[in-house]
Amino acid sequence: MGRMRPVAVAGYGKTAFGAFPDRDLRSLALEACARCLQDARVEPAQVDAFYLGNFAGPSFTGQNHLAPYIAAEAGLSGVPATRFEAACASSGSAFYHAVNAVAAGVHEAILVCGVEKMTSRDTASVTEILASAGDTAGEIRAGSTFPSLFAMIARRHMHQFGTTREHLAAVAVKNHENGALNPEAHLRKRITIEQALAGKPVADPLTLFDCSLISDGAAAVLVTSADRARDLGVKAVRVRAVAQASDYVALDRKDDITTFPAVRAAANHAYRAAGMESGHIDFAELHDCFTIAEIIASEDLGFAARGEGGRWAAAGCSSREGAKPVNPSGGLKSKGHPVGATGVAQICELTAQIRGEAGERQLRRHAVGLAENLGGSGASCVVSILGAM
Repeated sequence: MGRMRPVAVAGYGKTAFGAFPDRDLRSLALEACARCLQDARVEPAQVDAFYLGNFAGPSFTGQNHLAPYIAAEAGLSGVPATRFEAACASSGSAFYHAVNAVAAGVHEAILVCGVEKMTSRDTASVTEILASAGDTAGEIRAGSTFPSLFAMIARRHMHQFGTTREHLAAVAVKNHENGALNPEAHLRKRITIEQALAGKPVADPLTLFDCSLISDGAAAVLVTSADRARDLGVKAVRVRAVAQASDYVALDRKDDITTFPAVRAAANHAYRAAGMESGHIDFAELHDCFTIAEIIASEDLGFAARGEGGRWAAAGCSSREGAKPVNPSGGLKSKGHPVGATGVAQICELTAQIRGEAGERQLRRHAVGLAENLGGSGASCVVSILGAM
């Protein structure tokens, strides 16, 4: 961030994630925003801007112009209200832009909210809407969906590095174990390796247990200057770095589909800005839209050696008691994946862990956390590093 001023997360709030037929998109967002402002001890009048992360609210719910639609009802009428879209990295991107705006002195306090209401549509429609984050003129027109694209990625990783279905299943088992301890998770259900392997086939080699959930939910954080956070007298968390990078949308434009250049680029920028390396990270929230995505992220972020992510996970290195705990929240796999909310929800988990407020899933080492929020099949990525003040 160069000479820009230090930034902090002064408060956080989120809804439970799940399938809520009686809730609409706005009510979810308003609940998360209210919880966040209460946590930060801030009134709506003290907020300078509203940044909304949302992928496909218009397609899922029929409502567009979502930022002021939510901001006005949250008591923020009159402030700049902007929606950010970067597929599943939408609210990670909103967070990135908020941190930079506060660091540059453009705003003093920005309420960043991520929300998605997905269960109002049937599974086939949801799959089609999600697929629009891919190359609609090419791979999607040819019949691809994100499960099939990530299945190709998994198959290639298996061919190239000897990764097995058992390695994929180990990620699912670990994330379900963590999610069972999270009272706000969508699917609080422990599973065995045998259950994961015997799951209903989705796209070979991926089963139902390798794929994230269709969820409703919202999350919010208050991004402010570190000085303002101290004045508020709250238990704030320092934003050490946040970086965003991009790559081709279409999978066939990539030289190697077993690694994501956008993840590596965002990570390198974030590590450099924070003055850190992968070894300095105590724990991480990684974007496990599919189990293979967590395995590849662990490699691209430098936690595991290239091609060793599957074996690294199966050896227990990413468990809550492991060398580098990954997805203590349960991840997208168990916590749920309301796509527009996921990036900010990751920041909420980092904040809760660093503040020592994660309850049963609280980690022993929690001073520095990293969040990796992926959009599409690697076309967008936001990497954030948070630490104690």
